[in-house]
Amino acid sequence: MQAFKFVRNVMATCATLLAITVPATKATAQTQPNAAVKTVLLIHGAWADGSCWSKIIPLLEAKGLHVVAVQIPLTSFADDVSATQRAIDLEDGPVLLVGHSYGGAVITEAGNDPKVAGLVYVSAVAPDKGESAFGLITSVATPVGSELRPDKSGFLKLTPKGIAEDMAQDLSPKEIAILTATQVPTSVGAMKGEVTNPAWKSKPSWYIVATTDRTISPELEAAQAKKIGATTTTVSSSHVIMLAQPAKVANVILDAASKAASK
Repeated sequence: MQAFKFVRNVMATCATLLAITVPATKATAQTQPNAAVKTVLLIHGAWADGSCWSKIIPLLEAKGLHVVAVQIPLTSFADDVSATQRAIDLEDGPVLLVGHSYGGAVITEAGNDPKVAGLVYVSAVAPDKGESAFGLITSVATPVGSELRPDKSGFLKLTPKGIAEDMAQDLSPKEIAILTATQVPTSVGAMKGEVTNPAWKSKPSWYIVATTDRTISPELEAAQAKKIGATTTTVSSSHVIMLAQPAKVANVILDAASKAASK
């Protein structure tokens, strides 16, 4: 009888330890900084949606990465960060965040999640604490500024001329027509949302500067890349570099995914 009680107690103890250990192991796997990055979340910018990554997605998936193009609503900065955070929550870590244009502000805030291993800025803003996308973009004037049209609800749209000449001037007429037709109005309030805790201060970052960008100043892009200490790639391209030079953008993302978790 004593032997039976001893075995029963040992089994009960092992079961308790297993119940404690398994959840802890799962949590560790989701936040383990040395685990390989297998998931990439793509965050689009203003006046766009997730389809702007259509040329990037197959290139990354062909290399075995799991890719999600997050659809941010562009209704407020808080809404856009929340949408990104929900996408992060659905994935096992670590993940790589990639932000284009205004999306750079979003990943700068959402990137503090412990699952995030690194940040990739694609002709994007990279605000410091207290800075906004609007403040940065307007600090160095570009031609696109005169092509913005507000509505009575506080949202902005680009004119067809602004898209054709200042955002996507190196794309085909067919591609420009699609960007014009699918343009998503963007809240001025979203653009003016201020970053509270810049993730680039604690996470490794990569930056792609578009040298013929007429939406965000290439000089501003280069200055931001230097400020945040990003691994920087310079490409001759318009603002929508992921559509104009998809292979080059994909290569930077692949490089970041291979190195982020080890930094």
